[in-house]
Amino acid sequence: MLTVRIGLLPIIAVLGVFFIAVFLIMRSQSHTLSWYHEFPGPEWLQVPNVPQETTSRQRPSPCGIPKPCPEGDFSFLITSGAANVVGPKICIEGKMVMGYVENNVGYGINIAVVNGKTGEDIEPLVEFLKSIENGSIVLIATYDDPATKLNEEARKLIRELGSSAIQSLGFRDNWVFVGGKGADVASTLEKHIKNNRDKNKYDSWPEMIEWQGCLPRYLE
Repeated sequence: MLTVRIGLLPIIAVLGVFFIAVFLIMRSQSHTLSWYHEFPGPEWLQVPNVPQETTSRQRPSPCGIPKPCPEGDFSFLITSGAANVVGPKICIEGKMVMGYVENNVGYGINIAVVNGKTGEDIEPLVEFLKSIENGSIVLIATYDDPATKLNEEARKLIRELGSSAIQSLGFRDNWVFVGGKGADVASTLEKHIKNNRDKNKYDSWPEMIEWQGCLPRYLE
């Protein structure tokens, strides 16, 4: 009589290979079946919907949402600086033309006529103010100290743009102005906060000013 002896080890090995093969087949089927919503397959075959983490997140615009304006007008947002830490910004139609993102602002008076900017000395400011053409929109935002280097000629030229606060603008005052060359004084906008240590928000500086509105594209 012939007796065949089969050890346990080969049987375990065969069963192991069988279960691995079944697992791989089930896994491939689950990925395939999960694409078809009309035939999702048995519950044990479905792959859970795990939301994918996005690597890039959309950052909010530093200009916020543009203000809705009548046809023919453009929206603007203008802020003064906050103390000597955060610079001013000027946005037109939701796009920043001057500010920390553009890296084109500095201490003192910052002026944008489209994307113009003043320097540190008073002479370039005076020449720039003289060069502004009639009908141009002018937006001004201050940062830190706007007044120390101002002379009477510069104050006069800004006053002609429609500003009334420029005459009393002092050391570390905060001021924003929107007007234009040849503009009606009644159509200009400005806000001026005096530097007053007893009332200041930032110790030696008053609070930041923010203004949003609409302006015609050309001043008659």
